[in-house]
Amino acid sequence: MSAIDTDEQQFAPLIDLRWWQERPAERSELYRRLREAGGPVFVRTNRPDSPRPRGFWAIGAHRDVVDISRRPGDFSSGQGTQIFDQTAEMREYRGSIIDMDDPEHMRLRKIVSRGFTPRILSELRGLVEETTAEILEEMPRTGECDFVSSFATLLPLRIIDTMLGVPREHEQFILRATNIVLGASDPEYVPDQTVAGIGAAVTEVSEQLIELLKGIAEDRIAHPRDDVISKLVNSDEENLTPQELAKFFILLIGAGNETTRNALTHGLLILSAHPEQRDRLLANYDDMASTAVEEILRYASPVIHFRRTVTRDGVTLTDAHGEVTHTFNAGDKVVVWYPAANRDPAVFDQPERFDIARKPNNHIAFGGPGPHYCLGAHLARLELNVAFQMLYARYPDITAAGEPVMLRSNFVNGIKHLKATYTP
Repeated sequence: MSAIDTDEQQFAPLIDLRWWQERPAERSELYRRLREAGGPVFVRTNRPDSPRPRGFWAIGAHRDVVDISRRPGDFSSGQGTQIFDQTAEMREYRGSIIDMDDPEHMRLRKIVSRGFTPRILSELRGLVEETTAEILEEMPRTGECDFVSSFATLLPLRIIDTMLGVPREHEQFILRATNIVLGASDPEYVPDQTVAGIGAAVTEVSEQLIELLKGIAEDRIAHPRDDVISKLVNSDEENLTPQELAKFFILLIGAGNETTRNALTHGLLILSAHPEQRDRLLANYDDMASTAVEEILRYASPVIHFRRTVTRDGVTLTDAHGEVTHTFNAGDKVVVWYPAANRDPAVFDQPERFDIARKPNNHIAFGGPGPHYCLGAHLARLELNVAFQMLYARYPDITAAGEPVMLRSNFVNGIKHLKATYTP
């Protein structure tokens, strides 16, 4: 097994959640060091004087992240997709298709794909436009707001709820549950940051979400409607059980809501910091929107990392010339860092520059290619495209004002609060 000789302290921030929240400006430098290490870097997660080191191999090069994503037989998702192993309770409530390998992963993905067919997705623009208009109408008339709670959080969640047929009356509960499930490591959402406290908070809201969705699923089995839930639980083919549907919903409000929510917020922040790029976009929105959305996704990278577990001894990574750069052992944890890969100069010209016309743009903000590529990528792109067009049409001078309040997480590149000002 090859190993990169590094000073462990320089990569310690990868697991320091307070660092991620308090020092976002230093992330690019950490990503650069990770890419330039020359191969996987071992990051210890137990005490340095422990006789048996525990930890994971950190991966930052775009080539390696793509390679790992394409090889689920060598790099398994079934043993967890976050750095630290979850408790049995957490796995029970958060386990979904992203934490599975084939054949179970393929079975469930085939079923849930019925709710995201090209026909269904092609018909969504009207829903996205209608929902965006509704939320814009609700924004405060004072000329300032918390952009996260007033716009970015509401848009993807309302769209998902409408697609699934979840009644609007549950919106505030689902928002709170989303913050707890995805922001469990942040004391704003879970004040008791002990292992027991986090587990109890996640378990409580997850049980409530499961009961809510099981009730809706049972209703759709008895009384089908024209919504996604009916398609997933009531067809002539294999269906999701109410329990499986509930877990899928937890995934949707996490992946579907959080990815778009944070891309929208980062997008406003980035465009405010680059007014020349914003003006260029608005001057020719129809032609520039597609590449601008891709560049926001690359630059923001809403998901920070995913973990895989090596399935056998002798699994290797190679360089562009086919030379082996690293050999893994069975059970090794491998963590891919998407923002590092999305700033890789081997793939992107001037990667630290924000350029809404960037082509090509082979970012992996939705995960690398392979069986776990984001099922809702098309919907997220549509939401971002429509949202920024309608947002700037309604409030042409809207801008981020002040520093963002970051989520305490190294998993989700979340912004909890962002003040925005505009002429009402």
